[in-house]
Amino acid sequence: MTSTATVWVIDDDKSIRWVLQQALGAEGLVVTEFEKPTDVLPALAQSVPDVMVADIRMPGMSGLDLLEQVHAAHPQLPVIVITAHSDLDSALAAYRSGAFEYLPKPFDIDEAVTLVQRAVQSSATDTDPAQPASTSTIIGTAPAMQTVFRAIGRLAGSSMSVLITGESGTGKELVARALHDNSPRADQPFVALNVSAIASELLESELFGHERGAFTGADSRRTGRFEQADGGTLFLDEIGDMPAPLQTRLLRVLAEGEFYRIGGKDPISIDVRVIAATHQDLEQQVSNEKFREDLYHRLNVFHIDVPPLRERREDIALLLPHYLAVAARELDVEPKSFTAEATALLTGFDWPGNVRQLVNACRRLTALAPGSEIRASDIPVEFGGEAAPPTGQWRKALEQLAEQKLAAGESGLLQELLPDFERTLIGAAMRASGGRRHVAAQLLGWGRNTLTRKMRELDLDD
Repeated sequence: MTSTATVWVIDDDKSIRWVLQQALGAEGLVVTEFEKPTDVLPALAQSVPDVMVADIRMPGMSGLDLLEQVHAAHPQLPVIVITAHSDLDSALAAYRSGAFEYLPKPFDIDEAVTLVQRAVQSSATDTDPAQPASTSTIIGTAPAMQTVFRAIGRLAGSSMSVLITGESGTGKELVARALHDNSPRADQPFVALNVSAIASELLESELFGHERGAFTGADSRRTGRFEQADGGTLFLDEIGDMPAPLQTRLLRVLAEGEFYRIGGKDPISIDVRVIAATHQDLEQQVSNEKFREDLYHRLNVFHIDVPPLRERREDIALLLPHYLAVAARELDVEPKSFTAEATALLTGFDWPGNVRQLVNACRRLTALAPGSEIRASDIPVEFGGEAAPPTGQWRKALEQLAEQKLAAGESGLLQELLPDFERTLIGAAMRASGGRRHVAAQLLGWGRNTLTRKMRELDLDD
């Protein structure tokens, strides 16, 4: 089972600490409060939280000073900066100092909670640059996935550049990690960066680092991703979104094996294997002069195309139980299972969001589906489930049935149809309540004794 995520809140305003503690605690997060930023660094020597939330303006030490020291010691620890000074310089300084996100006051508490939860997920999935990544699990028996597996196998023992293409959510980073884990660099850092997730004006510093004083807010030297990945692998996701000036600089680094930090005077030599990925058609980007042709050829030494999930449907039945088990560990609950009908329904769905969407579906169904078995009726429309009939449709069907029976000369319709009606509602309420009769009775608007009597009369006790 996974342990509960921990969040440290650092703010000299007691009311802010209290509000965040209440909201985050209600979501099951363990919150530790700090009034003084100077108390945080000694505490970090004893333990490291999953997420840190800190104000910028505090007596004794500013939040940015704290952020820089924390980032230097724990570069993968997500730090959310909150401040009443919502100006551009504060935001840029926060991001350049390594903030995970910048949240100006007054902030919406629901937005803050969502942001912390996203940071927790980032903390759980990010790999510390100082440690090698563990071997990734890629599941698939489809011929298209076997092609991917063979490519990874052929590249074992190689350090050549690889370009991974495929739609969003197909698992390109998993392929990149597998390439690293099966290469001579496996015991060296694997550092991942999503190019599209970083503002263009900050991307250069993120890649190459900067010297102290290189620009406003650069109060200390920062190590870029290339230096963090020295000896290992740098994975550049969504490389097609890289601005043209940085494409030129990246090409030079790949060709010469050295670069300068922003504001630096001395060249830095590095030995880094670059694996790039994109969901875009880079050849078309080259034709449209949006991507450098020489950089494209430098990155595309070897090409792996990851198929969309709709082209490997036979793998869906393997992925579903695997990610149900993963979701159960994340939520600290017993794993659920799919009925054959539910599996067939999900297998026929096109999954436009690919494996990422399937993972999210397993999380949602683990949390919301009643009972230990997920039925076809539990599948939402957005994952291929059947749309609920329009309100009143069942009434029309009942009216037509009654008219047919009356036309045939039948009588006693109420005695015949009412038990079926009650059985249907009771069954739905019992499934929704997970079999708890007192809850099902409340859903039906009955007392528990009434429900017990009805179930006995209708032979539903089992």
